[in-house]
Amino acid sequence: MSGLVTQEQLQHAISALTSAPDGPQATLMAVDDAELANKLVEMGVLTTYQAEQILGGRSKFKLGLYIVTESIGKGGMGQVFKAVHEMMGRVCAVKVLPLEKSTPEAINHFIREVRTHAQLDHPNLVRAYDAGRDKDVPYLVTEYVPGSDLRKLIRSRGRLSQQQAASVIMQAARGLEYAHQRGLIHRDIKPGNILVTPDGIAKVSDLGLAGFIHGLEDDPRAGKIVGTADYLAPEQINNPNEITHVSDIYSLGCTLYYAVSGKVPFPGGTARDKARRHREETPWHPRRFNPELNEEFVDIIADMMEKEPVKRIQSASEVVARLEQWASEVAPIAGSVQSPWKSGPLPTAEEESRGIGQDTEASEYPSGANQLSQGTSPIASAGHETLPVRSRSPAEFSMGSAVNWSHVMLTLIVAVPISMLAGAILATALSWLMR
Repeated sequence: MSGLVTQEQLQHAISALTSAPDGPQATLMAVDDAELANKLVEMGVLTTYQAEQILGGRSKFKLGLYIVTESIGKGGMGQVFKAVHEMMGRVCAVKVLPLEKSTPEAINHFIREVRTHAQLDHPNLVRAYDAGRDKDVPYLVTEYVPGSDLRKLIRSRGRLSQQQAASVIMQAARGLEYAHQRGLIHRDIKPGNILVTPDGIAKVSDLGLAGFIHGLEDDPRAGKIVGTADYLAPEQINNPNEITHVSDIYSLGCTLYYAVSGKVPFPGGTARDKARRHREETPWHPRRFNPELNEEFVDIIADMMEKEPVKRIQSASEVVARLEQWASEVAPIAGSVQSPWKSGPLPTAEEESRGIGQDTEASEYPSGANQLSQGTSPIASAGHETLPVRSRSPAEFSMGSAVNWSHVMLTLIVAVPISMLAGAILATALSWLMR
């Protein structure tokens, strides 16, 4: 039995369905299982998730002192559930390493994640509460953050305003600065790993790939490419042994790009295609997708996404300082530096239907490159293309739709004489007819 329903609660539900009084005479004889489960949900005794699981023949809902109430999601290394502490009544999230993935290496990774979490306590990082084993099932207990991750939020509601994005990313940067000051590199910053509450509070989650700068030789993933393809810093691809905290800055810049545009920096293609483009190419200008963006704000994204680590913004605290004026509604001062972004026309309807610029955030680095991921369930991105585009000057880009004056002049040179000749012929014909 699940242990979720007392005999008294069961009899009360049966009596409500059969119009029989409470007590021993209330039986299951005339009650359908689904009806009974629905009644227990209506009474608040079971959650919908628990009722569905019980009807499916499952009866285990406890992990140590925690009672599982909902399924939150499934990641690359485990499942996450909403749960309640049996004694304290505190709502929390419980990450579980499934039995089928409980290899010695996976367990070591999980233990490392637990110990990493235990060292951190910041309002913009998901806090760890507890950890343990239930028989052969390891689990990690963290605070439950109501709301949604940034990726789901944007996919359901559309891109954020400049002010909203500045606020969310600034808070994430504060959490990262705290982690960086303690020698920790997250290594998998992406929209799916930034949780946003209904009140707009942002928290960085999923430290499963995190490693300490001065302890990488002890990390079983040292020297391997880890992370998510849409947000990998070039140095994570070129030489994973030389990543630093500024790799997180690049990934956070890609996340800010996604937040204000609703698009990943390098859409379409395989994970290897994305890796090459992170190293070699420049993303579309974010204003291609969101013309309301301020150019000085766009410069911050560009500085966060510099391909050379030494040219990139060097600390998360600097990210906080530069975003603060927008997050606090201070009027920005427009810059006039040359645009570092590739420019081009807005996507056509045909391009949009083919997926150009669409979100492929969950595509992961290929397993052949020893990629590990703690992300949400992947969505296939193969088969999408990125169209080549003509390069434009910043002035031409700022016009939105540029005019090709050489084509205009050529048209006039050809069209004017022809129209004059046609006019002369028409005048001669009319004069002849009027004789």
